[in-house]
Amino acid sequence: MLLEVEGLDKIYTTGKISVTALRDVSVGIDEGEYVAIMGPSGSGKSTFMNILGCLDRPSRGKYILNGEDISIKSDDELADLRNHYIGFIFQSFNLLPKLSALENVALPLVYRGVPGKKRLLRAKQALESVGLSDRENHLPSELSGGQQQRVAIARVLAGDPPLILADEPTGNLDSRSGQEVMTIFRELNDRGITIVLVTHDDEIAGNCKRVVRFRDGLLQNDSRIVEAVEL
Repeated sequence: MLLEVEGLDKIYTTGKISVTALRDVSVGIDEGEYVAIMGPSGSGKSTFMNILGCLDRPSRGKYILNGEDISIKSDDELADLRNHYIGFIFQSFNLLPKLSALENVALPLVYRGVPGKKRLLRAKQALESVGLSDRENHLPSELSGGQQQRVAIARVLAGDPPLILADEPTGNLDSRSGQEVMTIFRELNDRGITIVLVTHDDEIAGNCKRVVRFRDGLLQNDSRIVEAVEL
């Protein structure tokens, strides 16, 4: 199993006020799965994703990622794990406005110590894989929303992570651009990359192979989709 959480609680405390975001959550995700995380606002799905991405720590319970207990990792070890093992894709793209598409894709590889020529080659290959070879010298402001999200996906692909976490990746896109992004995700999953995706959209979730639903911090339902929708 690629990742597993057991008896997971997350409690946020401000002064004398405590809010429980997750309650006794236990779930496992195998390598190569394609999972949608769903639930209404305040259900705990984003908190769950933050813990999976090693951006937050549980208050109680255990999180095992690739056979390692995340709870005993130092902050530096978690940062290294995020850098080398997990690819993040967000609703807001998070591209640097003064860098070209190619430079945005190559930038994370700088922090991994990848040499310049190899860095640019991997960035070019990643842009080609999302159909943006002809846009590599364009700034984000010169790209559509769908193209910007594809650059963000290419940035992740250049790092070759086995796990991709996507938080509302189609939230800022029109329906056509959203379908293009979901087609790319399906192709990536077909290549064996594990994808966990937060969405509020049932149509987007229908492209996945499994849906995990949260409500009031509890895991409400966990079901597999027999045949994902083909775009």
